Amino acid sequence: MEYLIVFILLVFSAMFSGLTLGLMSWDAQELKRKADSGDRDAAMIYPVRKDGNLLLTTLLIGNVLVNSLLSIFIASLTAGILAVVVATSLIVMFGEILPQAIFNRSAIYFGARLVWLVRIFIFLLYPIARPISIALDKVLGRELPNVYSKQELVKLIEDHEDSHHSDVDEDEERIITGALTFSDKKVGDIMTPRTVVHSFDVIDVVDEPLLQEVRESGLSRFPVYRGDIDTIVGMLYSSQLIGADNLKAKVGDIAKQEVHFIQEDMSLDNALEMFLKTRKHLSIVKDAFGGVVGVLTLEDVLEEIICSEIIDERDVHTDMRAFALKDAKR
Repeated sequence: MEYLIVFILLVFSAMFSGLTLGLMSWDAQELKRKADSGDRDAAMIYPVRKDGNLLLTTLLIGNVLVNSLLSIFIASLTAGILAVVVATSLIVMFGEILPQAIFNRSAIYFGARLVWLVRIFIFLLYPIARPISIALDKVLGRELPNVYSKQELVKLIEDHEDSHHSDVDEDEERIITGALTFSDKKVGDIMTPRTVVHSFDVIDVVDEPLLQEVRESGLSRFPVYRGDIDTIVGMLYSSQLIGADNLKAKVGDIAKQEVHFIQEDMSLDNALEMFLKTRKHLSIVKDAFGGVVGVLTLEDVLEEIICSEIIDERDVHTDMRAFALKDAKR
C-alpha cells in the first residue's frame, strides 16, 4: 500500500512541477490572443492562467505539500541516508526534471487536459492560496503583459518565416517588416531628388518636342514652376495633353493650380496620412528653408511598405534615387 501511495504522490509531484513551469511560462495576454484566434486549448487554460499569482501559489503549495508527504512515506520504507538518497532521486528525476522537460514542449496541450484538476486544487487550497496571492498582488503588482518593440516583432516574423512549423511566407515577411519599419524613415530618405525631377516652366509651349519628352519620361504628373524650380505653382497631368486642343498653349494656362507641399523631415507614416487626406498622388518636398528638394509620390511610400519596387510598362528607371546618384557622378 505504501508503494502505491508513493507512486501516486510522485505522479502528483510531477504534475504540479510540470504545470508550474508549463503554465507560468505562458504570458496571460499571449494565451488570450491564442484563445481569441480559435485555439481551444488556450481558451480552456486562460481563465485559470489570467490570475497568475493565485495559480502560482496553488501549484507551489501543492508541490511542496506532495513532496513533503512523499519524503515522509519514503522515510517509512527506508532509513537513514538511503531514505534521503531515494527521496531526492525520485523527486528530482521523476518529480522535477522529466515532467518539466515534457511540459516545456507541450504546455498548452497538457495544461488544457489537466485544467479541471487544477481547478479542484485551486478550490481546495483557496483559503491558503488566496491570501498569499492577494499579498503578492499588493507588494509586487499584477503581471505585466509582454509588449514587443518593433525590432523584436520584426525578428519574430523573421524567425517564423525561417521555421517550417509556421505558415508565414517570404512575401508576408517582407510586407509585414516594411509596414513595421516604414514610419522610422523620413520623406527625404526616399524622395526623388530635384536634379532628376521632370518639370516645366509656365511659359513653355505645348509642342511636339514637349509631348515627346512627356512620352519618353513615362510619368503622369509634372510640377510646373514660374522662373525657377523653387517656385512651384501648378501640376501638369499627361492626360491633359491627349488630343490637339492644347497644342501651342502655354503650360501655365492648362496646368492645374492644386499643389501639395510636404517637408523633407516628415515621417513616412505622416506622409501617407497626408496623401490619404488630400487624395493627391504627388507632393513637392521642401527643406527647412522653403527650397524645393524633390518630389514624393504615393507609390514611393507604398514601395517602402511592401519593400519592393512597383514597376509598370511606362517606367524608364526603376529607382530614381539611384539614377540621380549615377547622374551626379557623370
